[in-house]
Amino acid sequence: MVDETHEAHEPDRVLGEDPLSDLDIEWMDDDTEAELGLDSLGGDPLADMDMSWMEDQNTILRLSPTEQSPTLDEFEADLELVVTPEPVLDASDEVFMRRDPALTPMTSARPGKSADHLPGSAAEKQLRDSGSICATFHFPADFQWGVATAAHQVEGNNQTNDWWTWEQQQGRIKEGHTSGLACDWWENAEADFDRAADLGLSTLRLSVEWARVEPRPGAFDEHAIARYVEMLQGLRERGIEPMVTLHHFSSPRWLADQGGWENPETVSLFARYVRKVVQPLSTTCDLWCTINEPNVYAVEGYLDGIFPPGKSDLKSALRVLRNMLRAHAAAYRAIHDIQKNARVGLAHNMRIFDPANPRSLLDRRVARVLDRFYNQAILTALVKGWWVVPVGFGPAWKLRRTLDWVGLNYYTRDLVAFDRGLPESLYGRRIHSSDAEMLDGNYGEFYPEGMYRCIHRLASLKLPIFVTENGIPDEDDDQRPRYMLSHLHQMWRALQDNCPVHGYYHWTLVDNFEWAEGWTLRFGLIALDRRTQTRSLRKSARLYREITGVNAITTPLIDSYAPDLRHVLLPGHNSEG
Repeated sequence: MVDETHEAHEPDRVLGEDPLSDLDIEWMDDDTEAELGLDSLGGDPLADMDMSWMEDQNTILRLSPTEQSPTLDEFEADLELVVTPEPVLDASDEVFMRRDPALTPMTSARPGKSADHLPGSAAEKQLRDSGSICATFHFPADFQWGVATAAHQVEGNNQTNDWWTWEQQQGRIKEGHTSGLACDWWENAEADFDRAADLGLSTLRLSVEWARVEPRPGAFDEHAIARYVEMLQGLRERGIEPMVTLHHFSSPRWLADQGGWENPETVSLFARYVRKVVQPLSTTCDLWCTINEPNVYAVEGYLDGIFPPGKSDLKSALRVLRNMLRAHAAAYRAIHDIQKNARVGLAHNMRIFDPANPRSLLDRRVARVLDRFYNQAILTALVKGWWVVPVGFGPAWKLRRTLDWVGLNYYTRDLVAFDRGLPESLYGRRIHSSDAEMLDGNYGEFYPEGMYRCIHRLASLKLPIFVTENGIPDEDDDQRPRYMLSHLHQMWRALQDNCPVHGYYHWTLVDNFEWAEGWTLRFGLIALDRRTQTRSLRKSARLYREITGVNAITTPLIDSYAPDLRHVLLPGHNSEG
């Protein structure tokens, strides 16, 4: 994220035609499945595209009425966002999600949970008596509340993976940090499982470290596998359902030495590892996430160069992304061969790419290209079995319909301006407006509406949705309560439109090693002193515990933890209330 504002534009200059209109796409009519490269196509299909319009960096296109509402292709039409206005609440409103009558009716709170902030509590009665607007935003009775974690970030001493090697190299990690003992989960994860149970959580997402299970090619560590079985049993004993991720950014060092995810052989090696792990874990888990954020992994490791192996090459990034999706499909089939009732999905990071200047066709086009590459291409491949330019060319039938559910990792959005000096970034310069509220560490813009927009796009896939990550770096906890409430409210809005969201995993439970940022970004509901391993509950953890306790967002919760959200979440409220 570049810390700058979008400068004012010169008066519009009209090109008179769409510079992309002559792009030759006849090669897409070939129905044979293959990894189509430039050689098999007979040349670069983009080579003849007229790029002269890029020479004037001040070119702004004034849109005709037809361009303002362009015709969408089939897949884009499926994903087109329809924004519904928030309901205006009356003083006596209690808000429930619309549900199919055949489904189990919702209850206001779960058995044994606190009712301090339920409708009818003393605090809410006092608010109603004062004439203040009150509302309760209920979630489905079977809605799952959880947290998400990753093995390398919490286990400690993962010395046989590529990240451990990367951390030892000078200048790779901010302030020279290393993961070290991390959160000591390999020895004592159960203590944090107790804390998760105390927060009222019903599910927890964790990952298996491939390098622990297979520290050398073909040599599997049965003791490591037994430890993961023990962890999952510990979660079940506490009434917490595990979601197991099989690859979360880190790979065995031996795999990296032979080309890592650029090497097509990694697809079959990943499937072999998955079969070895899933068999013993299937007695305590049937909810599987094959790969976490393949788009982030490809961009950060092979384009931006801040993850191992530290490359900056677009072709390598695209190759890695394709191989990871093939590996997902192979893992999907391997898991279902072992466990017929398995629920298998993938955690997909989505960012909103909005044009910095909506009047500029160049900004609009580059935002759309970035959205296709980063957000849509993965979904198109896994749902429809088709590679989307620029990720690939042509059919990908073996990837089709390899999702039982889809995971959304949402944090922030970018404004995008066209910049002809950034070809490796697909000509997109990411910026933010001068009045945007920024997250700690310049992590991005505070933009809760993006949660609603992303859920709506995924809902068109007609698959169950889990919000597999959502959170904020906030050491002093001054933004997190407001971030949590506003994003959960946007998720609730999507539920009102019958978007099939089944659960929410907050990132994360305890402060952990945050990859290239080291220990400088603190995402935890629970603060960690990494030297003493001492933990302390943040205010936002208490808020989350109260939300899970009543299975709702209530007015007293808003007033207690983020009173400045009252005018946002409760339109028409009495400002004196």
